[in-house]
Amino acid sequence: MPATIIVTADTARGAKLVKFGRESPFARELQRRADGYFADTQQQERGLAAMARKTAVIWAWFLLSWVALVLLPGAWWLKVPLAVSMGLAIAGIGMGVMHDANHGAWSRNAHVNRWVGYSIDCMGASSFIWRTKHNTLHHTWTNIGGLDDDLELGVLSRMSPHQRWLPAHRAQHLYMWALYALLLPKWVLFDDFYNIALGRVGPLPLPKLAARDWLVLLSGKALHVTLAFVVPLSLYPWYQVIPLYFLVCAVTGVTLATTFQMAHCVTTAEMVAAPADGRLTDDWATHQLRTTVDFAPENKLLNWYMGGLNFQVVHHLFPKVCHMHYPALAKLVAATARDHGLNYRVQPQLRGALASHYVWLRTMGARPVV
Repeated sequence: MPATIIVTADTARGAKLVKFGRESPFARELQRRADGYFADTQQQERGLAAMARKTAVIWAWFLLSWVALVLLPGAWWLKVPLAVSMGLAIAGIGMGVMHDANHGAWSRNAHVNRWVGYSIDCMGASSFIWRTKHNTLHHTWTNIGGLDDDLELGVLSRMSPHQRWLPAHRAQHLYMWALYALLLPKWVLFDDFYNIALGRVGPLPLPKLAARDWLVLLSGKALHVTLAFVVPLSLYPWYQVIPLYFLVCAVTGVTLATTFQMAHCVTTAEMVAAPADGRLTDDWATHQLRTTVDFAPENKLLNWYMGGLNFQVVHHLFPKVCHMHYPALAKLVAATARDHGLNYRVQPQLRGALASHYVWLRTMGARPVV
């Protein structure tokens, strides 16, 4: 289990810091049991052959979808299911390949993790910026207002009771699904450049990009534009290419956004206000139990496709462990939490998790009672 990440005043540039309480008996016992699991089973935490095979399958899915969609002849309406397939494949690369790699959980070799982590750059988004936004901000200060940048959507949405309410938010349970559909083009064509220009991601400064980082970032953007626009527009009229591009993006965006929202922005996850003195009573591991929810743990298809992100509690507690271990580790988390009188939150069904997120959007969109 990772140590709590504490950001210093120097690196935060005046951002309001939140520190966690001392490591709890729950955290120590969970670490002991997890160590015992790997010792007893003689399995590696990462670097699994099954993970390499899965990566090959998902990448083959993406490449075959693109070839069939763009290069093979066929009526435009036959391209629609191929666009859906490609969108699901892109989301699969994000959840099942690059996510583990950029957490250091794909391989035991840091260089291999970095190269596999470039999968997200091949889709047009920056792995460099994502690691600051996701690994540091979201994983450290999960669901803490003003620090977890995944909650911060500006005036478009109110995801936490600690955010400002606007009258337009009354309809967010309806319009947010359309905005989720625009996640990929917004991320690729705007967000990364905005963070670079701002020099920050949320409350944290963005580390300086080295020449290699710039090369990877710009090459990824160029590849995205080439695959999405340059090649297709050389073969088909724009009025066929553009709608299919947005269909691919919509499938990708809705899949990715709802997967993460069902774990954190739901009625059973807690939202935490940053304390005035900058100190929380809970330790980091207990905080993850309070602010994160697993869903559909018995759905083997989702477990495979989502890269274990339906075991989001387990992922937050063991981000550097390959997601193929999550079903086994979930049993350890549940038992250890129970033994220490803590609530391990699990939504049994996918539809229940979706409904819970819908209710949360509607609840946060209602005018707050003063």
